[in-house]
Amino acid sequence: MKRTHLPLNALRVLDAAARHLSFTRAADELAVTPAAVGQQVRALEDTLGVVLFRRTAKGLELTPEAAAGLGALRDGFLQFEEAVRAIQSGQTSKTLTIAAPRDLTARWLGARLAAYGRTDPELRFVLIASDEELDFTQANLDLAIRLADGPGEHEGAALGDAGFVTVAMPDAPDRTIAWPGHAGDGAVDGAVVTVADAGLAIDAAAQGFGRATVPALLAAGDIAPLVVQGQVPSLLGYWLIAPVPQWRQRKVKALVGALLG
Repeated sequence: MKRTHLPLNALRVLDAAARHLSFTRAADELAVTPAAVGQQVRALEDTLGVVLFRRTAKGLELTPEAAAGLGALRDGFLQFEEAVRAIQSGQTSKTLTIAAPRDLTARWLGARLAAYGRTDPELRFVLIASDEELDFTQANLDLAIRLADGPGEHEGAALGDAGFVTVAMPDAPDRTIAWPGHAGDGAVDGAVVTVADAGLAIDAAAQGFGRATVPALLAAGDIAPLVVQGQVPSLLGYWLIAPVPQWRQRKVKALVGALLG
């Protein structure tokens, strides 16, 4: 059955104006101007084909037509509130689905999720290894971590500072270890070895192949016996990202706070 289009904003204005019997006080409640309240009421009267308020010597007064519908209107708003509470109750789920690059999960994220999980035995994590953009709805994602120069079209927060560092064994030869995204670029001509990601580049540096330029966050942990030989400026860094609905979930906010903290 096709539902009738409901002018919900105007009905909300009607409810406020009827309770206060004042456009000014209704405007204060709704954080709009009295003129805007008057416009909404007039538009609703045009839509419904009835007069809703009359001005008398004592002030604003409801018409019988408006009074006849107020009870059902207020019951309807209570039903809306119950519906919203029912929808939000889904946020009590403590399963978090997170997409992140494999090397970041192995070298940084995994240990922090394990520590966060120990704060609540009901927490569960589903980890998806991905360096690519995923459809959040199709993949049922709550949060993603990307190596990027910002959150793009989503909400987001940076994990530490952007930039890369070069790591190598103290006596490493002056040869380059390349990986897709090497210092924000592709594979490097003349590289001694090319590997799949920055984590494997760190491993190759530890094996003595040469120097690896990797995101600073990956090199912030225990990389001994490697040493940091220098910083490489870059706009790229790791970002926590999610569309607005996922970003606003309580469980996602709590996880973001834990990872940033």
